[in-house]
Amino acid sequence: MTAQAAHRSYDPRDAGQAKSSGKTAAPQLLSIGQVLARLAKEFPELSNSKLRFLEEQGLVSPSRTKSGYRKFSPQDVERLRLILSMQRDHYLPLKVIRGHLADLDAGRAPALPGAAANGQISTIIPAGRRYQRDDVLRETGATPALFSDAISASVITPAESYGDDTVSVIRSLVALQRCGIEPRHLRGYRATAEREVSMIESALLPIARRKDAASRARAAELSGEIAGQLDVIRASLVRSALGRLLS
Repeated sequence: MTAQAAHRSYDPRDAGQAKSSGKTAAPQLLSIGQVLARLAKEFPELSNSKLRFLEEQGLVSPSRTKSGYRKFSPQDVERLRLILSMQRDHYLPLKVIRGHLADLDAGRAPALPGAAANGQISTIIPAGRRYQRDDVLRETGATPALFSDAISASVITPAESYGDDTVSVIRSLVALQRCGIEPRHLRGYRATAEREVSMIESALLPIARRKDAASRARAAELSGEIAGQLDVIRASLVRSALGRLLS
């Protein structure tokens, strides 16, 4: 299920609607093991530790029995599905997810964080449809020569199939080619990207050494945040340089 689908499924007002309808039947509450079983197919890496981490972060608040056992309502499960989808499919940091959930809890109907006018979400992780080489050429209007040059320049990596990220890159290369910028002019970009990844890897090292699910989740969150901040700095430097060029 995509984050959009989970977004439609979860509505914090559902419980209130049940009360207003006059129905008195209590919702079925699930143990943490039952929740894991219910979500295992969609999120096979979900674990007890990850669920507890999300609870510690205040993203989900299951009820407790007198003995202290967690009990999850159907609304809690849908909320978890939304959170996990936003993390997996769109790599959104927890603070962004937390703000989105706060809007939902307040009865608002916010757009998914990062959504553009076409409903797509910007993410640093390729996801979604897979394309064969000819599909990429057809989608982008690129020539076979341009595609081969992009591989030679290490702007894209050769593969049996390609994701939406590659389609976006090739589409940009087509536009740049019209301005006289060829893939060979971008050879240094791969090295720059790898240096940034090494920098992020070093920053995450203290957390990455831990093997528990909560640490992995925190590392995933931080990597997205760091990459986003690096994007801001890079864009600022380019704008500043262009300002000097055009002044």
